[in-house]
Amino acid sequence: MKEIILIKLGEIVLKGLNRRNFEDSLMRNLKRRLAKIGEFHVQIAQSTISVSPVHDDIDMDEVEDCVSKVFGIAAFARACVTEKDLDKIKEAAGEYLADVFDSPKTFKVEAKRSDKKFPYKSPEICDEVGGYLLEKFPNISVDVHEPDVTVTVEIRDFGAYIRAGLIRGAGGIPVGTGGKACVLISGGIDSPVAAYMMAKRGLELTAVHFASPPYTSIRAEEKVAELLERVAKYSGRIKMFTVPFTEIQEQIREKCKEDYFTIIMRRFMMEISEEIAKKNGCHALITGESLGQVASQTLLAIGCTDNACNMPVFRPLIGMDKEEIISVSRKIDTFEVSIQPYEDCCTVFTPKHPKTKPVLAEVIREQEKLDCKGLVERAVEGVRLTNIE
Repeated sequence: MKEIILIKLGEIVLKGLNRRNFEDSLMRNLKRRLAKIGEFHVQIAQSTISVSPVHDDIDMDEVEDCVSKVFGIAAFARACVTEKDLDKIKEAAGEYLADVFDSPKTFKVEAKRSDKKFPYKSPEICDEVGGYLLEKFPNISVDVHEPDVTVTVEIRDFGAYIRAGLIRGAGGIPVGTGGKACVLISGGIDSPVAAYMMAKRGLELTAVHFASPPYTSIRAEEKVAELLERVAKYSGRIKMFTVPFTEIQEQIREKCKEDYFTIIMRRFMMEISEEIAKKNGCHALITGESLGQVASQTLLAIGCTDNACNMPVFRPLIGMDKEEIISVSRKIDTFEVSIQPYEDCCTVFTPKHPKTKPVLAEVIREQEKLDCKGLVERAVEGVRLTNIE
């Protein structure tokens, strides 16, 4: 029996004259992800995408997992395909839903007749299929108000599709429709979640990671790459730029007051990230900051770091508490990697008493003790690129 995936669009259907652009982006993203699994026919008609494997040996569980992580999809379902003949529809429903009705359940049948040439109207399809299933599975009963299973029969241009319920999709809008942005990625819990949340709003991601060998290890960089690999299951491919940050941190430690260390460090990060972002066609930065979570994330401190760059800075976690952030990190499978004990550069030379209410003029005066231009140029020149799929 032929099995396919039926995909229902999300907020794309609310778009106006540019809706086609969103649909085209979703189709490209979907085909690119599915290509890693096998060969498929992917087509869209009447606001529904059908994914049909070309060969019978395709693992449909793997396909389902892949589809569940593509932004722009509101819901999806596995379905069987049969001819637009009522007797064959009934037989296919009985065969395909046998496992679903293995234990006692209540059900109802819904029909959607997109092909108006089909000789039976929707209520007639419901009656015929429901009656057949009741006869075939005597342990089940009908409940039209709160059924355990909703069987849906869709009569479309290319055939009849039978499915049992819908699975919630990743939501959002297709990656790439919102432009490109650069995420400052550490090995912590927050920044991978921030990357995921902005990819969900259609942003194509570039990532910047700051490494400070020998204070940070190669394992810390590998940890960040692994985090991005998990985010990439949702966002698609990501360019990761690793910035050598040791010289900058050592210079700050030697020449600046200790309590300004974190603020000045973050200002360098913003300036370097903006340079990399510009070179890669990005028009915004993304950080994982949450207001008041740590000393460098007070309102005044955030204002001082923003002053170091001209691009918009998106902070999708700004109003979330730690438990909310952890919940999302568990959902996208980054939490267990994030808590691995490998230090990143943000934990190197952490001051005992960081400034929580910094004054911008004072911060700039401290930073002017450094050769800022030279430090930034050398850091950007030493960047290494890793492609994350």
